[in-house]
Amino acid sequence: MLAKRIGIDLGTANVLVYVPKQGIVINEPSVVAVTDDNRVLAVGDEAKEMVGRTPDTITAYRPLRDGVIADYRVTEAMIRYFINKVSGSIRLSRPEIMISVPAGANSTEKRAVIDAAKQAGAREAYIIPEPVAAAIGADVPIDTAAGNLIVDIGGGTTEVAIISLGGIVAANSVRIGGNRLDQAIAEYIRKKYGLSIGDQTAESIKIEIGSAIKQDKEKSMEIKGRDMIAGLPKTINVSANEITEAIGNELDKIILAIKSVLEQAPPELSSDIIDRGMVMTGGGSLLRNLDKLFTKSLGIPCHVASDALLCVAKGTGIALENLDDYKKSALAR
Repeated sequence: MLAKRIGIDLGTANVLVYVPKQGIVINEPSVVAVTDDNRVLAVGDEAKEMVGRTPDTITAYRPLRDGVIADYRVTEAMIRYFINKVSGSIRLSRPEIMISVPAGANSTEKRAVIDAAKQAGAREAYIIPEPVAAAIGADVPIDTAAGNLIVDIGGGTTEVAIISLGGIVAANSVRIGGNRLDQAIAEYIRKKYGLSIGDQTAESIKIEIGSAIKQDKEKSMEIKGRDMIAGLPKTINVSANEITEAIGNELDKIILAIKSVLEQAPPELSSDIIDRGMVMTGGGSLLRNLDKLFTKSLGIPCHVASDALLCVAKGTGIALENLDDYKKSALAR
């Protein structure tokens, strides 16, 4: 009997699991709740509901930081939870697993992912660079002799890569993503209004009214938090253009990262990119008007992939389905 194959997008914000012929079967936050005696209490959706609401004896947090493992033991427990959820805790054979990692991950970080997956129950573990997986999941023909610019904006990192003939020609990985945008929003509101808000509130603001470009007809949103002077609950209104101002510096850093990769591109591939444009994937690419900002700032057409949030996970699964081909080219072992 062939072992089941599982593709995992092990993100800072969310974990997505892809099973060949079934598609995305799990999409849950990469959050784990741990007791003070190091016992894992909850994982995923259940753990995220506990964030900011736990007593002193329980800590709910993300064991991945900036796209790499920050807490090995808890990450292993999280991977085991998702494997068991897909395969069942009792199984005849252990699955083969492919996990995406940032293009800028070093050999130690890559080895930590492989070891954690094997300890969690994988028979064999492979890793694939996130930009390659994102391109595959976005149906970009990466095996041709043409330049493809991929920008994958996740929760912890932004991965920028030029891919040709199945491999990465130039890449840059910056530890800026959706979480940094949330932090920038929370910091802006704290400084301007003296209001303390949580991570989930900041994320809601970004999703509801966030925009990369200022708008003439802007939205506003009522938010609740704690007054930092009085210490009491307080409600204020914030506008979309204020949020644009709050996240502007972080978006500028992503633009600089894209420029640095474009500067490394051979002239022939630069010509391809001007013709084809760039493809954006990841949850961060769904920020309103981000494609317009990039097009204006870089002078290159920018397209958001369909199902942008799922591209990396889909790419890991497609690579698994064609494992022998990808072992020869795109995969790092």
